[in-house]
Amino acid sequence: MLIKIINQTLNILIALALTFMAILVFGNVVLRYAFNSGITWSEEMSRFLFVWLVFLGAIAAFKDNMHLGMDLVTNLLPKPLKKVVFVLSNLLVLYVLWLLFNGSLRMTLLNMGSLAPATKLPLGFVYGVGVITSVSMALIVIRNLLVAFKRSSKSGNLSMVPDHKNDVPEEPSVKVQNI
Repeated sequence: MLIKIINQTLNILIALALTFMAILVFGNVVLRYAFNSGITWSEEMSRFLFVWLVFLGAIAAFKDNMHLGMDLVTNLLPKPLKKVVFVLSNLLVLYVLWLLFNGSLRMTLLNMGSLAPATKLPLGFVYGVGVITSVSMALIVIRNLLVAFKRSSKSGNLSMVPDHKNDVPEEPSVKVQNI
């Protein structure tokens, strides 16, 4: 239930960012060419929304295992070695997410006092999306590892490791709706 609410909230935030960004850019173009004026903060706000859109979209893609992956070598490995590679790769992802979290948190705190020139928003809000993304993705990795080990203890194999290219784990089954 909580995962479904979080998924819907993520979808709504992505849709709102895209919609607001499109309205700002289109409205500014119309104002410039038709009325020889414009919204001074439109370009800056569109840029900020685009950054948030990309990072929130990365969370949505990561949740559904839709990021690019190289599985050519792992598909050739025997099952026990696949388990080791699965765990090691997820630990490596957690380390990279820690680096993203640490850097984003530092940049967010450092730039909370700096204001954007047109919108006057603290620049820390732009960098804060890195913190949200790293924490969200780390929780997804930890959940995937726990589900895999739970299945492994029941069935004797790590079923989160796909045998085929399209064999993606289905529990818990939460899909991103097309917007």
